[in-house]
Amino acid sequence: MLLGEHEHTIDEKNRLTLPARFREELGAGVVVTRGLDECLNVFAREEWERVVGRQLDALDPFSREAREMERYYYSGAVEVEIDRQGRVMIPAPLSTYAKLGREVVVAGVRNRLEVWDREAWRKQRDEFEGSAEHVAERLARQRS
Repeated sequence: MLLGEHEHTIDEKNRLTLPARFREELGAGVVVTRGLDECLNVFAREEWERVVGRQLDALDPFSREAREMERYYYSGAVEVEIDRQGRVMIPAPLSTYAKLGREVVVAGVRNRLEVWDREAWRKQRDEFEGSAEHVAERLARQRS
């Protein structure tokens, strides 16, 4: 399970050093793709297929929305090797999508990492921390 938030920097060659505690769980290579909230998602290759592949396989291929989701995830995804220093290359289009500056936050979110521009992460964190209690109550009512 991937947990915690870690402040890191992206170097001049657009490489991000992954937190050491995540490297073993991720393995030698990862899939980096667009997230849904202007961040990047980083999955271990096996987890990518398990989570994204199976979810999209369950959708009707004749559905326009299903095709759009497939395009969104697969066209923006890239397989990346983790080098000996624990770094991954962040392709320029993905960096642009997530509006990443030099300073970033790598957040462990259960089965994936999210990579955020540091200032965008702080704003996002302030929003969800301010509303978490209300969201939890709404979700609890839905389960009843």
